[in-house]
Amino acid sequence: LQLHHSGRYRCRGWVDSKASRGWKQSAPVTVTVQGIPISGVIVQVQPPGGQVALGDRLVLSCEVATGTGPLSFSWHRGGSGALLGTGPHLELQHVEDSDSDHYQCRVSNGDSVAESPTLNITVL
Repeated sequence: LQLHHSGRYRCRGWVDSKASRGWKQSAPVTVTVQGIPISGVIVQVQPPGGQVALGDRLVLSCEVATGTGPLSFSWHRGGSGALLGTGPHLELQHVEDSDSDHYQCRVSNGDSVAESPTLNITVL
């Protein structure tokens, strides 16, 4: 079921009886599909534990427990709130010492916004 399925619906059928014959239809009903607010946003990290060796690859994945879409993702680090990327994954190919920080994912569906808890990444 999608949001665009909202609308007016009716049932129509062929009736063939002694009293009546022909197409009959019900009174229309209005169906409204409502979106589910986003909740349960978490960040998964590879390698596990949030510790990565200098020069190695770091992959962060944003996961949503509930919420209807379409979903848009944004990645932020530290207190700056600077945008690092969009999409459900953030990949740093060769981490540097300066990549040690707190990372967070924000998810929006146009009606609601939810943020993950911050994840501390340490470059060793």
